[in-house]
Amino acid sequence: MTTHAIAPVVAIAYHSGYGHTAVLAEAVRTGAVQAGAEAHLIKVDEITEEEWARLDASDAIVFGAPTYMGTASGAFHVFAEATSKRWFGLDWQDKLAAGFTNSGSKSGDKLHTLQFFQILAAQHGMNWVNLGLHPGWNSSTASEDDLNRLGFFAGAAAQTNTDQGPETVHKADVATAEHLGRRVAETARVFRAGRLAAA
Repeated sequence: MTTHAIAPVVAIAYHSGYGHTAVLAEAVRTGAVQAGAEAHLIKVDEITEEEWARLDASDAIVFGAPTYMGTASGAFHVFAEATSKRWFGLDWQDKLAAGFTNSGSKSGDKLHTLQFFQILAAQHGMNWVNLGLHPGWNSSTASEDDLNRLGFFAGAAAQTNTDQGPETVHKADVATAEHLGRRVAETARVFRAGRLAAA
């Protein structure tokens, strides 16, 4: 049996207004590739028909967007509405889903963005993959360099100062996004193997 040799396919569907979220998207891709997945970055505000087909063929889709005014960016909302064609056909039923976001504030209502992604995934009948990490940076012996330093459970969350560029995205947030990519890829491998074994 060689089913384990088939690499899962992970698509990262994201929007980035100023480049900070793009850094996280690349980190998610890196983590997924490290875990043996085939991974693709898809900018939702420039999405092509070929990229829609790539999403349809993926084992997992990771949603990413900056948090603006307490929710995902407008460009991501446009993409989310456009997925209704897939919703009608149940095209993404039983795929895996996960999410990540960035904002200028430590909280910035990032949880609302992650919950928006979770609801979008649920509407499509997808299975949500959480971050799977305890919170970091929450004791006297902890550090801002801890994984999950902002203490989110639903997905990967980052904070970047609003007056600084993408190169300043915190290394711990990048590492947390890489962790999410690995976790999604590893879960997708298990799901794929299970489906093949059950067939």
